[in-house]
Amino acid sequence: MSFSITLPDGSKRDFDKALTVGDLAHNIATSLGKAAVAAKVDGQLEPVDYQLNKNAKVAIITNKDDEALNVLRATAAFLFEAVAKKAYPELHFGEHAADKDGFYVDTDKTNQIKISELPQLEKAMKKSIKNGEKIEHVQVAKSDLEAEFKDDPYKGALLKNEKGDTVDAYKLGDFTDFGFDALLPNTGKIKYFKLLTVAGAYWMGKSSNPMLQRISGTAFFKESALKADLKRRDEIKERDHRTIGRDLDLFFVDPKVGAGLPYWMPKGATIRRVIERYIIDKEVADGYQHVYTPVLMNLNAYKTSGHWAHYRDDMFPPMDMGDGEMLELRPMNCPSHIEIYKHHIRSYRELPIRIAELGMMHRYEKSGALSGLQRVREMTLNDGHTFVALDQVQDEFAKILKLIMDVYKDFDITDYYFRLSYRDPKNTQKYFSNDEMWEKSQKMLKGAMDDLGLDYVEAEGEAAFYGPKLDIQTKTALGNDETMSTIQLDFMLPEKFNLTYVGKDGEEHRPVMIHRGIVGTMERFVAYLTEIYKGAFPTWLAPIQVEVIPVNLDAHSDYAKKVRDELNKRGFRAEADLRNEKLGYKIRESQTQKIPYTLVLGDKEMKANSVNVRPYGTDDEIAKSLDDFIKEIDKDVNSYSRKNK
Repeated sequence: MSFSITLPDGSKRDFDKALTVGDLAHNIATSLGKAAVAAKVDGQLEPVDYQLNKNAKVAIITNKDDEALNVLRATAAFLFEAVAKKAYPELHFGEHAADKDGFYVDTDKTNQIKISELPQLEKAMKKSIKNGEKIEHVQVAKSDLEAEFKDDPYKGALLKNEKGDTVDAYKLGDFTDFGFDALLPNTGKIKYFKLLTVAGAYWMGKSSNPMLQRISGTAFFKESALKADLKRRDEIKERDHRTIGRDLDLFFVDPKVGAGLPYWMPKGATIRRVIERYIIDKEVADGYQHVYTPVLMNLNAYKTSGHWAHYRDDMFPPMDMGDGEMLELRPMNCPSHIEIYKHHIRSYRELPIRIAELGMMHRYEKSGALSGLQRVREMTLNDGHTFVALDQVQDEFAKILKLIMDVYKDFDITDYYFRLSYRDPKNTQKYFSNDEMWEKSQKMLKGAMDDLGLDYVEAEGEAAFYGPKLDIQTKTALGNDETMSTIQLDFMLPEKFNLTYVGKDGEEHRPVMIHRGIVGTMERFVAYLTEIYKGAFPTWLAPIQVEVIPVNLDAHSDYAKKVRDELNKRGFRAEADLRNEKLGYKIRESQTQKIPYTLVLGDKEMKANSVNVRPYGTDDEIAKSLDDFIKEIDKDVNSYSRKNK
């Protein structure tokens, strides 16, 4: 036997007998042998006891490599399974995974695992880690595993996906499991870990399947890294719009009445309504004509537009009306606005024609992907389409971009960058087939950005199927990259729908269509703002701007009502807390609900027609006349609560 191992630097090592990945690491350097966690063998992740006996490209993985964390976390997941099975013999296991965010194991038993039981399971895991118990990498006959998991319907189903008569598996004492690429050779190498959450997860991510229980955790090689990650997760909990939405009673989603279909409570609806009124007024002032169009459309329109061919998996099934007509819940608003344009003969004198709508759309999202307001099945898009002559493209592009920047300023959005998205020249099948159109439109977009002197990154393969686009990427409060706004050039749909305008020469010409979204969907934008502000919305957006609290219900309620009514009459959102509760409790409740201004009214305030102002987030108590307070809050609202009012 003679074979060569090629290392990442291109060097080769020849061997005349088989050796393990661990042996190879020691052969290269003793320190590397001690640090080896796993290896990439011809691109496949393998454990340190993997046998090398033929020519291969091998890269040794240590805890300095990104893949090492996945191996560590997969090992922690495996150890969790072993101790959980010992604690609960009736436990069944579904899917498991390890990635950049940690690990999870899906479980199922008669009495589900409580989050209060996680510390006990952690204790059992730590005992195994202290003992450094061996994890054995084995090849097991598929028939033996089928017998072992005969009472576990989930493992039995997963086994059917394993090819061949033998299965790669791992053993820890009497416990065996499969489906792991590489694990550490013993539990002692699991350094620092934490079991985190208990949540529901549909088997295989399908809502028609049983609901299992997902136990999540994480693991690191360094204690400092674990502490930093737990601190980050605490910050995420504080900012999670789902938690804030529940605590502030903004919205709810109930799978029993429709997964991915949010119900907006009065406070959440108020925030959304303020945003909608703001954006409509902003667009109308910028020359847009706002319209309403149906959420249903004939399926043929989406076949013409190409949405049916390109996005069929994301669309709800068509509805057969029984007379040959097939109606579709719209996944996009573009064809609807095209119909508005086509309803009249258009002249060059009208261009640009700007059409906008807060258009409700529906997407066939899988249950496992749904998340609060971030991923939903029904959404309302701040959508707009401009129809322009070819020589108007760059000016209109700049105008749209200025509108976006103005909106960002009012919402105090500062952390963003520009991304030009092109089609993938190596994979043109998923895009509209017209090389000349793509070359022309991509140059136009790039030229417009260069003319404006703006920095941008370029991304091949991120374009819409009908044209290139500028995406404005924001950083969410949780550190994720998200597309907030977009401007897309489209030469295809005007062609497919035969859109025309009469030019100066009296002849018909083809317009260019520009798709644009300023703040995306109302659902995702409210989620974004909720997390950015931690639920402490600026005064102009806050669902309740002022909470009025009488010191004594009998003595001061009438004055509290008078102040509340005066504020409401002037267009502010004020409420009076007239519950029979202690004053301190009411003040704390107002702070907990993150109301911008709390007014406490007693004898002194009633006699002087004044208010005692307690701004949110401070311990300040400021005495003001009611007129002065009204001037202050008016300035606060009209300046969009900017710090430099």
